[in-house]
Amino acid sequence: MVSAMSNNTLGAFMEEELVSQPEVWQRAIEQSKAEHLLPADGERIAVVGCGTSWFMAQSYAAAREAAGKGVTDAFAASEAFLNHNSAGRQYDAVIAITRSGTTTEVLELLEALRGKVRTIAVIGDVNSPITTLADAVIGLPYADEKSVVQTRFATTALVYLLTSLGIELGTAIEDARPAVAEPVSQELLDAEQFTFLGTGWTVGLAHEAGLKMREAVQGWTESYPAMEYRHGPISIAAPGRVTWIFGPQPEAWTPTWAAPAPFTSIPASTRSPSWPGSIRSRWRGHAYAASIPTSRVTSRALLS
Repeated sequence: MVSAMSNNTLGAFMEEELVSQPEVWQRAIEQSKAEHLLPADGERIAVVGCGTSWFMAQSYAAAREAAGKGVTDAFAASEAFLNHNSAGRQYDAVIAITRSGTTTEVLELLEALRGKVRTIAVIGDVNSPITTLADAVIGLPYADEKSVVQTRFATTALVYLLTSLGIELGTAIEDARPAVAEPVSQELLDAEQFTFLGTGWTVGLAHEAGLKMREAVQGWTESYPAMEYRHGPISIAAPGRVTWIFGPQPEAWTPTWAAPAPFTSIPASTRSPSWPGSIRSRWRGHAYAASIPTSRVTSRALLS
């Protein structure tokens, strides 16, 4: 429960940042609708970041292409093929996502891109060095964090970016208000392993959920595109382990992947599949919550 961590100095900042997400998202939606700093429809763009920001880049890239707004590629900043090092990839703009604005790989990349392509930085710390390197800055200082582990900045940046594509997230905000405070089922508390799956733009969220639980609770987590789960990763499925699907279950899972008789499934969330609020997972005495679509089943009991 939320109050459990409030009395513990360890994780107190994260607790506050997690529960503030619905209010912060609303501000990002309003800001996104008021600003016009992102690339125009039809432009070829790349989105870069490191760690959590890279996964948000993946989600935005998938959503932008799916919306028909133009070619959009996502790269880890340290492995990006862009205008400065790839003659075949001449982008119209590059977006860099970084909460701190001090990430070495991102700063070096923007320096290399100077004069070669328009750059836009999405940042939390508006006083960071990146403001002198990017051609345009989207500042989200109200989403900046004190915690080392990134949570609300990532989700807020994604809300800003998805809103720019015309994706309506008002329902997600209302769903998230109770979700960030609701108790966690004992079945999840006792789970020894989590696998997160996604489709489309929620694949990036699946990777972020896996990373966040590894960072926050040193847990055993894995993440994959949903249909890839059956190509090897399902081999670790066993009782006491959880597979959490972000968004609707792929149709190809039915009826081939009907739940075996000896196993029971965790009920699927009733929240909207577009971005149904937040999940909270507490494991080994720690807590973590992230705003991600929620439809969940046990690893050996995929819903039919």
